[in-house]
Amino acid sequence: MSQELQKIIAGRRAAEFVQNDMVVGIGSGSTIAHVIEALGERVAKENLKIVGVATSEKTRRNAAQLGIPMYNVDDIDKIDLTIDGADQIADDFSAIKGGGAALLWEKIVAFNSRQNIWVVDATKRVPKLNQYLPVEVIPYGSDQLFKRFQADGFHPTWRLDQNGNPVRTDSANFLIDLHLPLIENPRELGDELIKMVGVVEHGLFTDVVNRVVIGEDDHTVQVLDIN
Repeated sequence: MSQELQKIIAGRRAAEFVQNDMVVGIGSGSTIAHVIEALGERVAKENLKIVGVATSEKTRRNAAQLGIPMYNVDDIDKIDLTIDGADQIADDFSAIKGGGAALLWEKIVAFNSRQNIWVVDATKRVPKLNQYLPVEVIPYGSDQLFKRFQADGFHPTWRLDQNGNPVRTDSANFLIDLHLPLIENPRELGDELIKMVGVVEHGLFTDVVNRVVIGEDDHTVQVLDIN
């Protein structure tokens, strides 16, 4: 089965965990687009009553267009459930996120949620994280931070748009992608990065997920309950 079909069946399955009267964090990315579509259908057909909190401006627009009332994270007391994607998920259920430049908002929403579901296709599962790691940095002093990443052996590259300009996040920050062959200890690396002056947030997510929904190649969906 194609990767896109895996995303569709996983996204629609994850949307089934949303219940009436929930405040729902809605993530970002291509797989979450199918979650949003499924939730929009439930709002229209089942009269599902939910409030959404977006992890990106794109998500906010797409969900609102499908009739999902959207609120700012500071407008609600607590998020009942957040459904988001991941760029990679390791066997220890640490993850890399931020390929779509929304890692800061994604982490804020996730850590203000009672429950977190990650929904992915089967290609996103790996024994250990080995994909490029996004780091969101403030523009001021970012060249100095880039040099430090180089000196530390993190093999950094700037995230650039099609015109060769730095990509700006929804918070108007820059992104530096770190290219490490393997991330042996995500928690240790995350602690090291967040202590660097100028780093706003990094794309390592640890100790946050409660359930993983995976679209498999054989047309099935695997649901893993973590805690």
